Amino acid sequence: MGNGALAGAVIAVAGAAGPAGRAALLRLAEAGAVVVGADADPQRLAEAVDAARYAHGGATVVGDTVDLLDLQATRDWADRIEKDFGRVDGLVHLVGGWRGSASFTQTDLADWDLLEKLLIRTVQHTSLAFHDALQRSERGRYLLISAAGASKPTAGNAAYSASKAAAEAWTLAMADSFRKAGGEDGPRSAAAILVVKALVHDAMRAERPNAKFAGFTDVTDLAEAIAGVWERPAGEVNGNRLWLTEKP
Repeated sequence: MGNGALAGAVIAVAGAAGPAGRAALLRLAEAGAVVVGADADPQRLAEAVDAARYAHGGATVVGDTVDLLDLQATRDWADRIEKDFGRVDGLVHLVGGWRGSASFTQTDLADWDLLEKLLIRTVQHTSLAFHDALQRSERGRYLLISAAGASKPTAGNAAYSASKAAAEAWTLAMADSFRKAGGEDGPRSAAAILVVKALVHDAMRAERPNAKFAGFTDVTDLAEAIAGVWERPAGEVNGNRLWLTEKP
């Protein structure tokens, strides 16, 4: 199980095959957690899981190909994790996607149709599927990765920003559920939002060596912040936006 700060914790990562997901698998495995990643791309997921296992010999890192647009499949995934490992202490939601336009009036509503599925529907499904297991945990955490644009949308990002704002509102409703369950003692599980301007990783820098990426958060720094949420009391993070960039 490892002997790091998260030793004994069982943490699921949705969207584990992307750059941010890979970084999260690595950091959580390093901290001693059992990590269960899910993605729709089995090959990329297998590569991400293998990389985390290789980097941290002895770490338990597994991958499941899950259709997070299917609520029952998502519930089955949550139930399977709890059955196999005895508990679920976290769900990190890293399912992403972006579509934009040159101006507000050029917004293609087909972009909304796509982003509603990727950025809202998957959050609804993972939060509903994992809520009860996280509530049973003594250190349950649901973490949504969001964007500063949700608070200050730009003309060309209407669909994206609105999708992120809806996902944030849904996550805050989950936080209120944890708050109410905790009563006078306060919540013991938490739902929180990590806010970035945008993410950057090594491959992006290699493709654009002269770009500044001002205000962007490196995926390794995001992974560090994700792991750090478990070090803070539930009442301190529940229902909060944790800013990793300047507030707009």
